[in-house]
Amino acid sequence: MNNRLNIAKTDAAAYKAMLGLITYLQNISLSHTWQELIKIRASQINGCAHCLDLHTRDAVKLGETPQRIYLLNAWREALELYSVEEQVILAMTEEITLINKKGLSEDTYNKAKELFTEQQIAEIIMTVIIINSYNRIGISTLMPISRN
Repeated sequence: MNNRLNIAKTDAAAYKAMLGLITYLQNISLSHTWQELIKIRASQINGCAHCLDLHTRDAVKLGETPQRIYLLNAWREALELYSVEEQVILAMTEEITLINKKGLSEDTYNKAKELFTEQQIAEIIMTVIIINSYNRIGISTLMPISRN
């Protein structure tokens, strides 16, 4: 598959604004490992090969285990591999990514309030929103996967 267009070149101002969101993510309290789990899970749901390739590689660099990455799509059947916090983060990721189904449920939000501060909840929500935006860029422009 060939890349349709390069948004970073074609609409540099818009892409620069998107890069500002990446800068935001680099400076939040949410761990980079948790951010990568969010990015991988949302990218699995959306089917973005470019983002899956990028973020699974990033997760491995951060020390994430292949087993946890392989089973992320079925995390509810492998709960012993994911902390309670990660389970809530993954539920939030799925519910926000699949916003057309029902959105972030009261049950999941209340579980998040028991485990996280409001700031952390905001950071989780923003991380999900940002990767969903990048997934849409990757899929609509047919961004290629890495060949190395």
